[in-house]
Amino acid sequence: MSPEQRARLASLDTPALLLDEPRLVQNLTKMAKRAAADGIPLRPHLKTAKSIDVARLAADLGADRWTVSTLREAEYFAAHGLSDMLYTLSIVQAKLERVMALNRTGADVAVCLDTPEGAAAIAAMALDGPPLRVFLEIDVDSHRTGLRPGETRLIETAERIAAAPRLSLAGVMAHGGESYASRSRADIEAMAEQERSIAVAAAEALRAEAIACPLVSIGSTPTACFSRSREGVGELRAGVYMFQDVFQANLGVCTLDDIAASVLTTVVSAAPHLNRLIIDAGGLALSKDRSCASQDNDCGYGFFTDEDGRWIENLHVTGVSQEHGYVTTRDGTPLPFADFPIGSRLRVLPNHACMTAAAYDRYTVLTADGGTDDWQRINGWEPYP
Repeated sequence: MSPEQRARLASLDTPALLLDEPRLVQNLTKMAKRAAADGIPLRPHLKTAKSIDVARLAADLGADRWTVSTLREAEYFAAHGLSDMLYTLSIVQAKLERVMALNRTGADVAVCLDTPEGAAAIAAMALDGPPLRVFLEIDVDSHRTGLRPGETRLIETAERIAAAPRLSLAGVMAHGGESYASRSRADIEAMAEQERSIAVAAAEALRAEAIACPLVSIGSTPTACFSRSREGVGELRAGVYMFQDVFQANLGVCTLDDIAASVLTTVVSAAPHLNRLIIDAGGLALSKDRSCASQDNDCGYGFFTDEDGRWIENLHVTGVSQEHGYVTTRDGTPLPFADFPIGSRLRVLPNHACMTAAAYDRYTVLTADGGTDDWQRINGWEPYP
């Protein structure tokens, strides 16, 4: 860390969200190269970063299409010049006018849905603007939502969209979320093939009924990293790869040294009789996500580095309340309290970067040239601006 960066961190109130630009660029580059090697476009998911500065770095590496999880994200990114976006929460009538307003001003926001009732509802609307692209969400793992290739509801939903004059069936999309439950690389590879094969089967089922299905869009960070085949796939989606986190490291997707986002925190108290330190990053600063609890290398609510980013072995956040984080050793050995005096600062590597970053409205960026910067995040759900 440069003297300028060290001085900037010393000036920050904690907790604060830090972003290591060289690691971010490295992560973006790896995924861009992976998609390019497979010969398919990458549609980065911006739900983790929620930042136009991060999106511009991805665009510099060739990305020209995007995924968003809120309409506020879509509005924000459209205002900053991004056009081709896929909004991945099932669309309902009450939200559709915000999409159409964006598309009337030059954006190209596509939506998704997974019920014939939803398709009928939007088909009945008087849509003011260009034809709306609609993806059918496919259930590839019983993880969340979606239609299945063998059910009549898939065909019924597609037919309702195809018959609507202001709607255009853009294709099918799927998210292999159950890859996060994998215990080995072989598990992820199997899940990636399941994701691909079921999504492609859904597209083929539509085509067998003479319903055009131009595109198959799939992805999650683990399956994007370890898929052995892209046959029939038209684009790849992933998001958390930009920052990575302890959960992804435990899956074997990255290493702890690849994690780009961290939370700067201050040691505010010590309890030797409990063998613990207390930091000012609690549940609101780190989130209460405990995904790693299902993994062998459980980090609690986060692992630690020192302020310069050097890994501190055997230390983790074992518990949180709203503003307090409780820190102890992983193996129960006595804490070296003298190494962590009151007022000293540490960095927490997040369990789940998406959830941790959601608490902050900006990043303090440690830039590649040894400087610092501030990048805005777009949180919330209300219309932007």
